[in-house]
Amino acid sequence: MATRVDFAFGAADRLLKACEVTHKQVAGGRRLVVYTRNQARLAKFDRLLWQFEATAFVPHVMSDDPLAGRTPVLLEGQAPGADLAGKGFWLLNLDTECPPGSEHYERILEIVSGHPDDKAAARQRWRAYQEAGCELRAFDISGF
Repeated sequence: MATRVDFAFGAADRLLKACEVTHKQVAGGRRLVVYTRNQARLAKFDRLLWQFEATAFVPHVMSDDPLAGRTPVLLEGQAPGADLAGKGFWLLNLDTECPPGSEHYERILEIVSGHPDDKAAARQRWRAYQEAGCELRAFDISGF
């Protein structure tokens, strides 16, 4: 079965939209690995998960935390492990490149802002996923 990759284009703020998507997925019972090699971006996303919405609580820890086995959202700054894919995790990619090992995941979520650099990096990821045989879907979220 090919990995399905959902690209959500046109986010006003990539990280804030990623927080909303994460909250929605967790509320629906989904477990996520949130990946980026950029430690500053990962730290900012971590902080935003605590404050993006006053009444929202999204349980999350770093993937190497002792509570990782019982937490629905794992933050990952290294290559996400295939073992997590086997446990039903989906992958939310916040990196500028395709995550290593992405072929192990059933579903990958990509959030893309309107910033030219972000759009250019997303186009490269789209092509890489396409070449890897992934099932690609695009959604325009600019009105949301």
